[in-house]
Amino acid sequence: MKKFLPFLFTIISFTCFAQHTDTLIKKADRDTSWKFVAEPALLFNQTSFANWSAGGSNSLTLTTKIPIFLDYRTEKVKWNNIFTLAYGLSKQQEFKKLRKTDDKIAFTSKVGVKASKQWDYGALFQFSTQMSKGYVYPNDSVYVSKFMAPAYFQFSLGFNYRPYEFFSVFMSPLGSRLTLVTDKELTKRPEGAFGIFDGNTTLWQVGASLNALLKKDIFKNVALLSKLDLFSDYKNHPQNIVVSWENNMLFKVNSFINVSLFTHLIHDPNSPYIDSNGKAHGSRIQFKENFGVGFTYKIKK
Repeated sequence: MKKFLPFLFTIISFTCFAQHTDTLIKKADRDTSWKFVAEPALLFNQTSFANWSAGGSNSLTLTTKIPIFLDYRTEKVKWNNIFTLAYGLSKQQEFKKLRKTDDKIAFTSKVGVKASKQWDYGALFQFSTQMSKGYVYPNDSVYVSKFMAPAYFQFSLGFNYRPYEFFSVFMSPLGSRLTLVTDKELTKRPEGAFGIFDGNTTLWQVGASLNALLKKDIFKNVALLSKLDLFSDYKNHPQNIVVSWENNMLFKVNSFINVSLFTHLIHDPNSPYIDSNGKAHGSRIQFKENFGVGFTYKIKK
């Protein structure tokens, strides 16, 4: 039941949010500087076998995602906001317990003041965490992450380059990144947690960053959202760059049914690889892929 709570929270969040949509749209009608888009989606992935001689395991995966885009634009100022909630669960035949397949709370806010036709003076804020405990399956007795453990905060000052409406790059020579682990039991472990050790809860970093965003309909009924984030810590091995690259490709069948392909690549020198036995190894490239068919409802103003 506990694993269903974040899933229900995501659904209820959108329900409450939808009740206020009319108010937001009415405000947008009065002020054309605002642009609002929400694309809640419910995705399914199912595998079934019957008398299959080669073997196999029946499974069902359900994922809910709620990306929200809120932009403000005048002749001199651009303000872009992206808020994302995602949670997924999987039931596999050979396991009694549900397993988490997706878990994300993320917010990005970028503001720019026009410097020239394609350049802005800008500031960027990012926050991300998760809703529930995470495990390295099949070991589901020792958790390795939870809500606000970790949580990432980043604030940067720099310049935003926008050669096209669908593409922008934010470059910052100076910014700060905070990794927060509120559960001291994680950081007390011999391997620490997310670069934090000895029961401490924070890791502060100062460095340079680059954040690129591409949001475009690349073909008819095919939309791509690609987000690349890079950060280099000036003090501690600046050559070891923190990388996060997300790609979400949406194939629209009709107004409500779509096929979604999501990939996320991460390389964080501060995050060691933990195997199923709980043993820590050096950092590795992390990769996640989700593919599913589902329902999407787009609210746009």
